[in-house]
Formats: sequence, C-alpha cells, structure tokens
Amino acid sequence: MTDSAVQTWDVVIMGGGFAGQTQARHLIRQIPGIRIAMVEPRTLEEIATIHKIGESTVEIAATFLDRELGLYDYLVENHQPKVGLAFHWPRSTDKTDSIEDYASLWPARSPTLPSWQIHRGRFERDLMQMNLADGLTWIRGKVADMDLTPGAAKNTCTVVTTDDETITLSCDHLVDAAGRVFLTGRKTDNMLVGPKNLFGLKNGTAWVRVSGVDRTRFIEGIDADRTHTSQYYSTNHFFGAGHWLWMIPIGMGDNRELSLGVMYHHDVIKGKDLDSEAKFKAFLKANHKVLFDLIEGCPVEDFVHWSRPAHYCKKMFSEDRWYALGDAAYFGDAFYSQGTSTIAFAVESITELIKTQRADGADWERKRDAYNRFNLWWGANVVHLYRDHAMQLGDPGVMSWRIYLEYMWWFGAWVPTYLGKFFLDPKYVDDTLSFCQRHFLKEVYDDLNRVVAGEGNRLPFMDCYRADQLAFGFSPSAEHDHYLENVESAPGRLNVYKSLSKTFFFVALWWLRFQWTAFGLGGLLRWRTWRRVGSLLWISTFIKMGDLRHVWWRKRGVPRNPTFSALREEVRAMGPRRNEPEPWVTEPDATPTEAASA
Repeated sequence: MTDSAVQTWDVVIMGGGFAGQTQARHLIRQIPGIRIAMVEPRTLEEIATIHKIGESTVEIAATFLDRELGLYDYLVENHQPKVGLAFHWPRSTDKTDSIEDYASLWPARSPTLPSWQIHRGRFERDLMQMNLADGLTWIRGKVADMDLTPGAAKNTCTVVTTDDETITLSCDHLVDAAGRVFLTGRKTDNMLVGPKNLFGLKNGTAWVRVSGVDRTRFIEGIDADRTHTSQYYSTNHFFGAGHWLWMIPIGMGDNRELSLGVMYHHDVIKGKDLDSEAKFKAFLKANHKVLFDLIEGCPVEDFVHWSRPAHYCKKMFSEDRWYALGDAAYFGDAFYSQGTSTIAFAVESITELIKTQRADGADWERKRDAYNRFNLWWGANVVHLYRDHAMQLGDPGVMSWRIYLEYMWWFGAWVPTYLGKFFLDPKYVDDTLSFCQRHFLKEVYDDLNRVVAGEGNRLPFMDCYRADQLAFGFSPSAEHDHYLENVESAPGRLNVYKSLSKTFFFVALWWLRFQWTAFGLGGLLRWRTWRRVGSLLWISTFIKMGDLRHVWWRKRGVPRNPTFSALREEVRAMGPRRNEPEPWVTEPDATPTEAASA
C-alpha cells in the first residue's frame, strides 16, 4: 500500500448511485467549472447491475430528471414511460388467478406530468458516463475514514483505491451518497432505527427482477370501460394482509424485464419466510397467483431480501458542510415511489447551499438551517405515511379512502411546492412547517383502524382518479391552477398558495364525508369532527390571503411566462406579410409550347 499527497476539491461525493450521480450532474449544470471528485469502487459493468429498490419515478422525481438534469430525451429513448399508479385488492383471498379476480383502481388517463420506470443500473451507468464527459473525476475506491471538521474548515476523507493506494481528499463540501453504508451516519451517530423512531414502522422487503416477461399473461390491450391507457405499464400495486407488492416493467424490446417485489410488515409476516427466492415465489403462488404465473419460467436476474430497510437521520445538512443524501439520510417504504423525489429536494437544496457559499456566503446558515428542517420534515412525513399499514393494507375500502386523502396532499401541496422551487425559500419553509398536519393524519389513521377493527360502517371503494367522488368535480390528481398549461416554471412564479388553500378546503370536505360514511350521524356530530373541520377551514382561509398577496402584490404585472410574453410582442412587431412564399425556382419559366412538348 502506498500513500499519496492530499488532493483538494470543491466537492467530494461519496457514492456513485442514483443520489451521487444526480447530485454531480446538478452541480455541473448549475455551477460551471466546479471541481468534483466522486468516490465509487464499482466498475461501469458492476454499476449497470441492480440490487436496490427504486425503479419507479413520480411527478417530482420525473420533473427533476427531465427539467433540472436535462434528461428528457435520454429517458424517452432508453427507459419505459410510466402510466401512473394502479392499486389491486383480491375480491377473495383464495382466488387470485387473474387480474379480473381483483378490485382495482386504474389511472384513467396518462398523467399530466410524464414519469418513468427506469432501469436503475443502466441509468446510473449512463449518468456516470455523462458526468465524466462533463468533467467529473472518478476515484475508484472505498472511503476508509473521514475527518469532519467544525464550521467552514475543510473536511477530508481517506480513500483506499482499487489499486491499493491511500488517498486523502480535502474539500469544501462533503456529500454522503453511499446509501446504506451510512458513512456520515456511523461517524456522527446520526441514524435512528427501530419502530420507536419510525412511528411504529417495522417493515421488510424482498424482490426479484426477471426478463422475458409475456405481458399478455397479465392483461392484453386496455379495458376501454375503465381507462384510456395501458394497464400493464403502470406501477401496479397488489395488496393483502400485512403486505403490498409492486410490479414494474423496466425494460422494453427483447428483454421485457420486470421488477416484482413485496414490502411486508413484521407484525403480520415473518422475515424468515421471505428470505429466499423459493420462499418469495411460494408466497406469490399462495397469495397472488396472477403474479406467480406472470414470472414463472422467466430467467431471474437477481433476488434481494432486506429484513429492516427503514431508517431516519437526525441531521441531513450539517453546519460543518457535510450532507447526507438519499438512503444515507432516510428510507421508509417504497409504497408511493417517493425515494427519488426525496433525492430531488435534497440535491437542489445542497446545490443552492454550495452556490451561496461560493458567492458571499451571507445567507448560508439561514438557508442551511431552513433546508435541513424542511428536508427532515419531509422525510418524517414520508415515513409517517406508512403508519398503521400493517393493519390496513388488506382492506380495500379503508386503503382506497386513505390513498385518496394522501393523493390530495401530494398533488395539492408537495408537487407545486417543488415545481415552484418554494422549498428553497427559507421564509416559505418557516410558514409551511407551521401548518404541518401529521397530527391530523394520525387522527385519520386511528379512525381507519377503528373501521378495520369492525367499529362503524364498512367503507365503499374511493377512486383517487375520478372527479365525481367528493364535490365540485374535484379530482385529487388535478392541479388547482393552470401553472402547467402556462409553463409557470420560474422559481416562485406559480401560485402555490392557491393550491394549498384549495387542498385544505377539500381535505375538510373529505373529513366530513369520511366521518359520515364510516360512523354515520354520530361521527358527523362529534365535537372532534367539527373542531378539525374548523381548523382546516381556518388554515385554508389564512392561506387564501397568501394567494391574493401573490396575485396582487408579489407577481402583479409579472408575466406567467417571460419567454411567451416576449414572443407575443415579437409577433406583434413583425408587421404585415406578403401573401406569397419566397422564390425557390432558379430557372426561368418555360414557354407554353415548350411546356406542352415536355
């Protein structure tokens, strides 16, 4: 083993997976000339293999990849478009031979914002090659140790390369994107695990990836009475007692690859009963035979089992200029495919902090504190979304109402917050955190547990994609403003306050409808019901003032889209045009006699 001199970098990224590669690309695109070293021990061929969760993207992650990283054309040409999320519960648990044996919620149309099913290995390999071409330095090796120094002093990490050389990397900013190795988590005692720290969550996961799938074993064509889209190319969720499964197509053409996995809860299912490929397939055959038949006989690319995947961290963005990103920070459950969206929030926050420090640094600590609180709060909400899943997953009435409510928050609050870059505004972060509704969601989940336990009435199916389920033609997946049609993509431009105000209003209506449906007049007349309605409506009204302030003060006279506004005036100034095309024939016209003889 040999030692080399200290190398100095602007940023060192530990880990070359999805989180590390997207962070590198975002920094390269946002800060020209930045010097980045990435520590990653695998070869490109090894990176292209996949042994991790996370092929499905949703609106936030997809927009991050498309718009922020400039990968739209690459994704169209190399990965599978996704047609939303679909949800399926067996009508009878002892008959699951075909999709017709399930009560299903299908996306009725293609999503307004495109999203993707990505082959993680190929994506990460390709992104590594793009980043290397744009100036990233790749150091093949493993981090052996770190020295995290206080304040603005440079941090260092010691790397043992694949050539058995020891290198010390000094940097202004150190990013831990090494996933479940928990480099900063172990160094700083930063990780929280176990149900006491995770709102009672005790889950595990197992999955296979197979090739050569015949999709017609699942469904052929579309069900024209239910949807305008392909049903196979959704992220399909299958439910049962204490578990749900994902079915994600990740390859087209001759390979026809498929990812099929289960998230299970230890309260209901023992991890030792799913810790091998044979046990996993036996579980499918007994509980979801349609999925067993779909992959039976297909070559298996990999099988992975994680007994305890969930964790959470105490700090993501340190005042000492190190950052925990992706799985190095937290993971709850794959249910809503939010892992890559959490990375989108964090990557853009880190880039903004580095840009601020490299400018004058005056607002660095203010932003760091706000971004750290926002990302931790978002992460806690992501974990909290899976509270009481162990009890509720197998009940289609209960879960469909729950999904409907959680879709309301996603499309009404989180998506516009991301698209408008409001999460990078410390003042907005302060205001938003004060409206946290985690306590309300606990109240909802407690009442749903009562329904599962036999109290109150059985709940009918609630379809999160239809516009005739609540009131006023409301659909949870529709935006509350025309910010997509008007391409209001400048930071802070779209009216997030309008979306938030309407979301709180419709959540209040959902709460009333739920109490009436589940518990009848007694539930509707409870003081607790109306106290919560009053709170939600008060917040809706308060945020409505922000809506008016945004329209009449902050953005008055500011075009929704400066590019289109300039184009309008450019066309106005063009003046009249002659009604004939530009000449294109260079030879004189032939005489009539010559034309006839020709």
